[in-house]
Amino acid sequence: MDILNVIRVFKQYHEEGRILRVLKDVSLSVGHGEFCALTGVSGSGKTTLMNLIGLLDRPSDGKILINGTDTSVLNANATSEIRSKTIGFVFQSFHLLPHYTALDNVALPLVYAGVGKRQRRRRAERLLFEVGLADRMHHHPGELSGGQCQRVAIARALVGKPSLLLADEPTGNLDSRAAGDVMSMLLRLNSALGLSVIIVTHDLAIAGKCSRRIVMRDGTVCNDESCEYRDMKSL
Repeated sequence: MDILNVIRVFKQYHEEGRILRVLKDVSLSVGHGEFCALTGVSGSGKTTLMNLIGLLDRPSDGKILINGTDTSVLNANATSEIRSKTIGFVFQSFHLLPHYTALDNVALPLVYAGVGKRQRRRRAERLLFEVGLADRMHHHPGELSGGQCQRVAIARALVGKPSLLLADEPTGNLDSRAAGDVMSMLLRLNSALGLSVIIVTHDLAIAGKCSRRIVMRDGTVCNDESCEYRDMKSL
């Protein structure tokens, strides 16, 4: 079973008395452990599709299945439960709380999940070690570089043990060296954890490091190809 099935999805908005069609009959599947880039020019529909996959919005028509569950028939509570247990989110702007340490930022989702303090701390410490920040866990975001902040954000996205990681321009605010470090780390986590990853990016160098590239144009998938893994040395 695939972790994700997007089946004939349409998305439209009503804007100033007219209909704006953003997605038009989009279908794709993502298997467990795949590492995908979702690319396209601005306005092609990739961020809208990512929001639908992340269950942050609903399609106007069509279905999105997560681990075989048709999310179109779920109520708000059931949708929230799938989102919190199955999907991790990483954003371009990190969204870290400035007055919290790296450790507390990573542990925060577990507070809302009702996990005890000792277990929260242990899981957050382990993930900060995994992303190479064991010596920075008591630093605040203002004391960290952009690449380190993104590593904290990735650790936070993984602390709930999701099986699907959605990353919206995760290297967009980073220089090329930090971007390469973050991508190498994501590739390692993908391999080590069997994590399915979808990255929205307009950066062709970043997309070129992913084993699968899905290209959008005018609200549709215009190209979808799998390639052999390429290492990060050329980034």
